[in-house]
Amino acid sequence: MTATHLLGIRHHGPGSARAVAARLAELEPDVVLIEGPPEADVLVELTEDPAMAPPVALLAYATDDVSRAAFWPFAVFSPEWQALTYAREAGIPVRFCDLPAANTFAAGPDELAGPPVDPLALLASAGGYDDPERWWDDVVESRRDSENPFDVIADAMTAVREDEEPPQGSEARREAYMRSVLRRTRKDGFENIAVVCGAWHVPALADPLPPASHDQAVLKGLPKRKVACTWVPWTHGRLATASGYGAGVRSPGWYHHLFTTAEDVTARWLTGVAGVLREEDLPVSTAHVIEAVRLAEALATLRGRSSAGLAEVTEATRSVLCGGDEVQVELVTRRLVVGERLGEVPDRVPQPPLAADLTATAKRLRLKKDPVVKELDLDLRTPGGLDRSKLLHRLRILGIEWGSREASARRNKGTFRETWALAWEPSFEVDLVAAAVYGTTVPSAATAAVGGAGAGPPPGGPPPPLDEVTTAVENCLLADLPEALPEALAALDARAAADADVARLMSALPALARATRYGNVRGTDTGALRAVADRMLDRICAGLPPAAHGIDDDAAARLAALVDGVHDATSLLDDAAKERWLAALARLAERPSLPPLLAGRLTRILHDSGLLDALDIELRLGRALTPGITPSAGAAYVEGFFDGGALLLVHDEGLLRVIDAWLAGIPPEVFTEVLPLLRRTFGAFSGPEKRAIGHRAAGLTGPARLAPVADELDEDRAERVLPVLATLLGVGA
Repeated sequence: MTATHLLGIRHHGPGSARAVAARLAELEPDVVLIEGPPEADVLVELTEDPAMAPPVALLAYATDDVSRAAFWPFAVFSPEWQALTYAREAGIPVRFCDLPAANTFAAGPDELAGPPVDPLALLASAGGYDDPERWWDDVVESRRDSENPFDVIADAMTAVREDEEPPQGSEARREAYMRSVLRRTRKDGFENIAVVCGAWHVPALADPLPPASHDQAVLKGLPKRKVACTWVPWTHGRLATASGYGAGVRSPGWYHHLFTTAEDVTARWLTGVAGVLREEDLPVSTAHVIEAVRLAEALATLRGRSSAGLAEVTEATRSVLCGGDEVQVELVTRRLVVGERLGEVPDRVPQPPLAADLTATAKRLRLKKDPVVKELDLDLRTPGGLDRSKLLHRLRILGIEWGSREASARRNKGTFRETWALAWEPSFEVDLVAAAVYGTTVPSAATAAVGGAGAGPPPGGPPPPLDEVTTAVENCLLADLPEALPEALAALDARAAADADVARLMSALPALARATRYGNVRGTDTGALRAVADRMLDRICAGLPPAAHGIDDDAAARLAALVDGVHDATSLLDDAAKERWLAALARLAERPSLPPLLAGRLTRILHDSGLLDALDIELRLGRALTPGITPSAGAAYVEGFFDGGALLLVHDEGLLRVIDAWLAGIPPEVFTEVLPLLRRTFGAFSGPEKRAIGHRAAGLTGPARLAPVADELDEDRAERVLPVLATLLGVGA
């Protein structure tokens, strides 16, 4: 007689996983059915490879639309993984029994939705808990005995479902398909069947099953879509509820510890916490760990728990090891409670050509796929550093942000160094599949992608924005894509020549200048690129005066920011370009109708470039801050001028006197109106700059404070210094 054993589980839980392993060993089934996509049946044998190390996930995606994709993750503490492990070791077949991904992706995005109610919340409420996670952790996950919980779980879920409406839509289709797989398995001659599925589905699979015709009617006419399926590495962080994963758990790192640690669970966990804190140079001693263990166990006893759970060890961590510092507790949560363990899959796992090319390239360049953010400093003068830079830039073109650019901690004025922050996300596997439409290798795909971004307008459509074309040119050079450069460069020249908007030209020039300089570092011929940059700069210099005429304060602030960008960009070009730019700024600065903020900014740039000396600055600043100028206009001029830093006020006493006299002359009734502008200006100064300015300003209050006071001179002490001073000066005693 056929026997079917329903093992209702939570998809990721050490208690469930331990119970499943024990129950399967007791039942010795002929076949195991597991909730999951049937397309993965052919991939089960890959779990026998020693190189397969969880956490991993089944990835299924529609071959004609990669946006339709889904993951089925497995950790070592996942009951499904333990079922796979048992079947592999026992030499029995495994079948996945959920609704096929081919139907799921064709029907709609709701097919992978969970139950219509939260059964854990209902059961937790009945048990007097206000937190479903804590209830499940207490009754299932933290239990370390071998007691069979599945009959109790089945009874509980049956009771919950009695008050619910019969499942509809995706839930009805999924459970109908599960029953059809169960019937087919029985028909194939298997007599001892174990089914590992979500606890919610257990009542739907219990005998007596509804007639097969009922389920056939539910499944009739389901649309299908061609799909592909493979294994991909996964992380504990992606198993966490905070990642947005619907079946996630709050503490995958803690669950991993519970499942893999046989003895001294609390002590070993808190020892690991101490290690994390010590890595950050925080003072945690062995005595701290001992006291934390005692506190966690005492809390568990007071709360009637057989052993300390996550709540108890977290409170002990907060009180004893972290001294109440929530920042340190958050560090422990991120590193241990959640964790970022990354799984591995064998090389023989089927991969799309683009993903396989990236794997091979990353291996050659010794770039490890690590979910923890790590800094990578590259010297572009070395072949290894240059090749890594090219790969990361090419991936960014494809929308795969494995690395993000960071400011280098090493001070240098060259462009031969890049600093990246690397962190691999499992979702990049889907991005690689989507990017495969551009090519089968990373260079060819990036070339096609950047060519599409920098090409001309689509038929009947508007031309691409100038900054988008400029970015495409920059990407060609950064990623070393010479085949795409000519087309992008021609599009840039044509687009820049037709664009009369000075602001767009100014926003596009910095990227173009960077591309020119980076091209030099990478050994690329950028002669044509420099010619385009020169023509663009000429148009900016000619169009800047009209663009600055008659604009309001907000527009002036935006134009000042663009001026800063172009000024920085000209330093990346040649000296002739910078001279033309400064000459244009000098002519513009002479116009009396300029907005005050822009006028102040231009004056500062000209001074920092050596075209205006200290006397010129005092005169211009004095004119801008005369009593005939409104205080708000003066404050705007000051804001624009000092946006480049406050060191001038520290070293130039004449300038400081002008500012001091202007501030003292602002009428009290107007001062409150000007104060926000002043605070925005002076509040941006660093603490040392503020202190130095205050110290210098204190000496401007009157000559009496600068002259020595004769009555306070101690002649006796002064005479003691004279011999030493005479010796130092060499004039004799």
